[in-house]
Amino acid sequence: MKYLSRVKFLPFYAVAILPMGALYILSDMMYFLVYRVVGYRKKVVFNNLRNSFPSKSEEEIGQIAKDFYRHFCDIVLESFKRMTIGEKEIKKRLLIKNPELIQEYVNDQRSILMYTGHQGNWEWLVFLPLMFPYSSNTFYKPIKNKYFDELFKNMRERFGVNCVESDKGFRTIIDNHQRKVLTLNCMIGDQSPTKKSSKYWYNFLNQETAFFIGADKIAKKTDQVVLFPFFKKLRRGYYELEFRIIEDHPQIRNNFEILEKYAQQLEQAIISAPELWLWSHRRWKLKREDFPIVDNLEYVTK
Repeated sequence: MKYLSRVKFLPFYAVAILPMGALYILSDMMYFLVYRVVGYRKKVVFNNLRNSFPSKSEEEIGQIAKDFYRHFCDIVLESFKRMTIGEKEIKKRLLIKNPELIQEYVNDQRSILMYTGHQGNWEWLVFLPLMFPYSSNTFYKPIKNKYFDELFKNMRERFGVNCVESDKGFRTIIDNHQRKVLTLNCMIGDQSPTKKSSKYWYNFLNQETAFFIGADKIAKKTDQVVLFPFFKKLRRGYYELEFRIIEDHPQIRNNFEILEKYAQQLEQAIISAPELWLWSHRRWKLKREDFPIVDNLEYVTK
């Protein structure tokens, strides 16, 4: 980070310069505070888990919740480590299981839509420009607090990612496509849509779930390969990242087929390691019965 940014964000930089072992001591303390004392969004977490895994016992739900909070505290501090971590250490801690897949698309001059979720350590996807020769974009919703918005933007852009506000994402991708710029575009697909936004309903984790419409439209228009980044946590501070194909030829697919494949991939990742997903997110704020059936036809008519 630049010198002035270090001064401006000194409290967070002071945390980021600590060795990983010291960060995990802080993480253990944070877990006790967040889970045991404050009970941060505990009701949301337990309700989400019970509804997603109706066959699990309360004991099993409780263990997943505890494991989630431990992982959550880890990734908060791992995210701040982006301010100081070096390239050599990044490549030691983020192992790419199948880099040859990306290299094939580089050779074919195919742009990639990385259709991700809040799984594993999604914030470490900003390290990908160090590993592959793509112009990288990540789409985000600005934080209302300008100080923290600038902090997170600086951390995400440190290794060459271009942060683009979500409402400018479609235009940015189209512009790059028209200029034939080889890009890797990271889009998070497991956030809850607003009431007024176009949405698609799909059964996800045993619940009717609203998904943003957009990724499959973008992929079809630009013929981008759509990949899902599957994280496996090897141990604290070490992750394996596998790229799984959602769609290689988006232009021949039916409406919403890409979105449904994404939901299936994400669901599989969550079931394999439920503690690695962001259960504190109010994912199911919208209820299917509050919206007309015509919602799932919006994409077809536009």
